[in-house]
Formats: sequence, structure tokens, C-alpha cells
Amino acid sequence: MITLRILSRTEALAAGAGDWSLAVEDVRETTRLLRLGEAAMVDECVLPVGTDPREKAYGLPASVGGRYDAAGLKWAMHRAAPSAELPSITSTTLVNRLSDGRPLGLVESALLTRMRTAAVSAIAMRMLAAERIRSVAILGAGAQAKTHAEMVRALFPGVSAIRLWNRTPERRDALLAELRQADGPPVAAAATLLEAITDADVVLCCTAAPTPLLGREAVRSGRLVVQAGFNEVRFGAIDAFDAVTVDLWGGFAEKSAKSLFQMYRAGRFQPARVAADLAAIVVDGWRPDHKDSVFFSSFGLNVFDIALAARVLEQAEAGGIGTVVPLF
Repeated sequence: MITLRILSRTEALAAGAGDWSLAVEDVRETTRLLRLGEAAMVDECVLPVGTDPREKAYGLPASVGGRYDAAGLKWAMHRAAPSAELPSITSTTLVNRLSDGRPLGLVESALLTRMRTAAVSAIAMRMLAAERIRSVAILGAGAQAKTHAEMVRALFPGVSAIRLWNRTPERRDALLAELRQADGPPVAAAATLLEAITDADVVLCCTAAPTPLLGREAVRSGRLVVQAGFNEVRFGAIDAFDAVTVDLWGGFAEKSAKSLFQMYRAGRFQPARVAADLAAIVVDGWRPDHKDSVFFSSFGLNVFDIALAARVLEQAEAGGIGTVVPLF
């Protein structure tokens, strides 16, 4: 009998979806497999579902060889803001075995997406930040900002201060109330954007801003700015960084709303200026000069979603977690 294992978010967590060390290792290993040609992804399919440019549905297929042996599709629906009981982003990932095509499972994957995004940010922080990270600024107060705060607390115990800023103070304060209930470095509210970033060694951009927030004031020697959000960084600021790095430069540069790719399409940035991508950083050991200001543009690679989902499904099968339904 051919079956399909279905995992809710709670079940995915029971199967290790929230393990930061495993998520970072998944990203590192999948990056290595990409370099070897043993992992692949094609351009996403984008379906507009509203008048706001942030409102789109995405179909994102990828395959990962090695120990993952998986091919899959993430289907994600993005809305500009949460509504009723629905978050702004909902997504599921369907995984087949790569070697023979056997269906494996369907995973609620908004959590996995946030985990792999923050895991990429963690790798950028470990590899690209100039010195010991003492202070981190997080811009945004949504699910991605929360996950990044949890990542910093879990993986960077040496951080002594986290400052949180959001355009809407009420949402910032609501997230602060949640974060105060967990262990780790204290998270403090920043009243202004400038206050948030003033002493920050790392700035993590996790907003859905349709227009840029950060200008040249964000560029400082030795500082790392990670853009995991929508469109937070002005062209002039990107121009001012000593090193511009990316997770990957792909066909998505022709249509993505990320700041760097908008700059490229405006004729203001040439791909040859990219100092390193994630493979160069993880596999080749590329590092910036310790005095460099560094910008890392994180597009968000769907191949990581498939790797995380495959690993979680494997652990779920071993632990008898989830609902198994017959297909044929």
C-alpha cells in the first residue's frame, strides 16, 4: 500500500522541526549538495492573489539528494496582513522520495520556512560578522522577527542585548510580552529605528515593508545587515556597503521584490559586484575583512524547505508521529 504521512505543526515540532542545530546543519549540507550538483531547484511559480504586491501564491519545487533523497513542492499563500484566525502566510510542503518517486508526506511548513530562513541568518552571523556579537537589532514584530529572536537566543548566548523595533508599537509590545516569557538575553523595545540600530553589531531585517526603511545611516564598519524581509534597504545604503553577499543569485533576480534585485533591475547594481554567495561562504570559507560593512540579502531558497521537511518526515516515521493515510 502506498501511504502519505500528514504532519500538523505540533506534530512537526515533535519530530524535530524546532531544533536549531539540525536546521543549521540542514542548510549547510544542502548548500554543499547544491555546489556538487546533487540538489536543484527551478524558478518559482508566482500567482498574484490581490492588488497588494505582497499578496501572491508561490509554488516552489526542489530536489535534494544525499541523505535527504527528496523531491518536493512548497505551496505558500502570502497576504499583506493577518486576517481573522489566519496568519499572513500559510504554507504546506509535499515530499516524494527522489530515488523512486514514492510519496512520503505533507507537512505544515510555515514554521519550517521560518526555521530555515533564520538558520541562514545564523550562518551569516557566524561567518560574516566581524567580531564577537554583543548587540543585535531586530526590525519587525511578525512571525519571522519572533523566530529570529528565538534563533539569536538559542545559538548566540554571548549576545547581551537584543533591541526590537516595529513601525506599529502595539505589535512590537505584543511580541515583547511573548519573548519575555522565554529564557535568554533580554529583548528591549526601541522607540525609533535609529535607536534600534545605533550600537548593533548585527541588524536583522524581518519586516514586510513595501518601501525601504534603512539608508546609509545603517552602514558601519564591522556591521552585518541581514535582509530576510521584503524591501527594507535603500539603494544608496547597498551602494555604501564594503561587501554585498547573497544566499544565491538566480533567475528570481528578474522579478523578486527584494531590495537588491530591485536595484539590479533598475540598472544600479551589477551581479559581478556580489562578493560571495552562501556556497562560497559555507563551502569555500569566504570571509570579509574584519573592518568591512557587510550586507547579506537572503532571498529564501526553497531547496532548504524540502531538506527540512524530508528530515522531519523521516524522524516522524521513525517515531510513529502524524496521520498516515492510504493513497492507492
